[in-house]
Amino acid sequence: MSEPLDRFVTRLLELATVDEETGARRLPPERELGDALGMSRGALREQLAVLERLGFLHRTQGRGTYLDTPSFGFVRTYFTIARELGYITGVHVSEARVLIEEAVAEAVARKASAEQIGALRESLDRMNAAEESDDLHEAHEADADFHQQLLRIVDNPVLQFLMEGLRRALADDMRARREAVAREGSAIEFDRSHADIVDAIAEGDGEAARFAMRRHFGIAESDAAAVKAARERAAS
Repeated sequence: MSEPLDRFVTRLLELATVDEETGARRLPPERELGDALGMSRGALREQLAVLERLGFLHRTQGRGTYLDTPSFGFVRTYFTIARELGYITGVHVSEARVLIEEAVAEAVARKASAEQIGALRESLDRMNAAEESDDLHEAHEADADFHQQLLRIVDNPVLQFLMEGLRRALADDMRARREAVAREGSAIEFDRSHADIVDAIAEGDGEAARFAMRRHFGIAESDAAAVKAARERAAS
């Protein structure tokens, strides 16, 4: 029976050497590693391959094998397959997004710098310009950039994992909302709600930022049928 992966990683960490310049954790060669762990080469390679597929390990030809900052590839695949199998639905994604984005807005209000607030306002300018030129694609891109900036400001790896894992589903949800408000003729009000979020953040008012984010989603969901139809088109 294979050793539990978490225990295997703990033992790997005990044998890894840390590069002082990069902080990368380099593992010994396979033969040396197998002897130290008391594992056959086949069992060792099997466990290392699992870590590699999960994005926690990478191999560099001529340099060695490293335990690494995890990639988002596996978690994206996990959520994508869960959606395909019906374990996660568009409604689940929308509800989760509201819960996360409200908390993120409140946290950003406590820590955003003047420079970061300026970057958020630049995204708003892009949204407004795109709306004026009827460029729905650019408006969506600016909208996505705005919300991604909020997440980067919070700088929480757990939230980053969740949002990156759901990236495709979130993109579909955002596009559906954008298309819905465009058809309703409420895009200007929708974009103004982004400005309300930034104003609250600039004032350092977490409660107001959370409320502004909640209001933002309320505007986007004013026609639930339109949002559902647009989401279905985006997924097809």
